Amino acid sequence: MADPKPLRLLAQDAEDLEVISAAMQDAVLKIDDIGFEAKARRLTIAFNRYRWETGGGERVRAGLQLGGVLKVETRKIRRGARQAVLELLALTFAPGEAPGGTVTLSFAGGGDLRATVECIEAVLADLSEPWPTRRTPAHGV
Repeated sequence: MADPKPLRLLAQDAEDLEVISAAMQDAVLKIDDIGFEAKARRLTIAFNRYRWETGGGERVRAGLQLGGVLKVETRKIRRGARQAVLELLALTFAPGEAPGGTVTLSFAGGGDLRATVECIEAVLADLSEPWPTRRTPAHGV
């Protein structure tokens, strides 16, 4: 099978965001890879995404950008440990005043990042060539 093209996904509603969440499951990042531009109302996160869609065995550098971000909050994420590695479990949306709400990135270990948004406006894009990895994420039952 030929290598699939790099992912380029756009989410404009909660169902679209579920697709991005599935593609990002088990992505890893450092706290330093999270950037919030308050004036531009933009949250950008770079991470190493596990390529589930290819059957696994490789990662790719990717980026997620949320637009219309009004506020960002974290829980159980130590900002002083900027090189600490986080593993993403899921990306979810809780509706608020329509069409806005809260996008939550949940990490292994119980930490999360919550972005209050005017509406769902998320873009996921692969940024590099994939590379092999020997570490396959494992999920306990």
